[in-house]
Amino acid sequence: MSGHLDHRLLRGFVAVAEELHFTRAAMRLHVAQQALSRDVRRLERELGAELFVRTTRQVTLTPDGERLLPYARRVLQAQDDLLAAFGQARPLLVDVNSPGLVTPRRVLHEARELAPRHELMARYESGLTGAAGELLAGRLDASFGRFAGLDPVLRSGLDHQPVRLEPMAVVLPDDHRLASWDAVPLAELAGESVYAGAGNPRTPEWTGLARLLFEGRGIDIAPPAPLAVGDEEFQRLMARTRNPVLAVVEFPALPSMVVRPLVDPVPLSPVSLVWRKGLTHPAFDALRRAAARLAAETGWLRRPEGAWLPPGDDVLMASHG
Repeated sequence: MSGHLDHRLLRGFVAVAEELHFTRAAMRLHVAQQALSRDVRRLERELGAELFVRTTRQVTLTPDGERLLPYARRVLQAQDDLLAAFGQARPLLVDVNSPGLVTPRRVLHEARELAPRHELMARYESGLTGAAGELLAGRLDASFGRFAGLDPVLRSGLDHQPVRLEPMAVVLPDDHRLASWDAVPLAELAGESVYAGAGNPRTPEWTGLARLLFEGRGIDIAPPAPLAVGDEEFQRLMARTRNPVLAVVEFPALPSMVVRPLVDPVPLSPVSLVWRKGLTHPAFDALRRAAARLAAETGWLRRPEGAWLPPGDDVLMASHG
């Protein structure tokens, strides 16, 4: 071994070790799969050790690969820290779910004010479950959503900070029988089929929250619908199905639709800032401080009189409160 290892080779190794799949690792690094394979083989030659067992069906780490992984991570983290100290940190990638959601965008905007020398880039994963895999793979740094709604296996590699207990609402066609009401009591939705993302693999945490809310109230979850991307497609689909849509009170106004808060009780959507355990980045502290400041200044974590929150969410939000 020459005594010097190219950091690019270590990054390639870590990506493959975490993905256990050369194609996904190459996509994560934005390189050709053949180039990544060459880099891994070169690293193996320089170390004089086989790092992966490759078959046509799977990739696994050898004992030497397992031994190298923590060292490689520490070396790469030290390099990132060094670059950050001189203002050359990579962008912090923050999932705001979708452009229309107010809470994540406000936190991101506040964090940019707190850390003007760093780049915080918005991403749009449209669902915390969808974002969780990206967080764990290192392709995304932070996201927002209902932490209690994640599979426990996913939660075990993540951490969270409560940000907001956001009052929920219903989106209705403007000629719906309830559209003229200032607020809609939950009991008035009995007999309705309400769309809550059923069938969308990226948002089961939202559908699960709806199922808990509707249970025993005679409200059905509307069947799966084609995934609508963009306001125009969402409006078209709404016009065809005419199902009310479960949302939050700051859901953006759209033509031919109205947003009405839900009451009796006031259901709350628990929103946390979520990240991969062990994440370090010079702008990440600003993101956490921004979330905490907004929660304190706006009372986002205060519970209205007669509010509803599932017990599991209640425990997780309180444990970090």
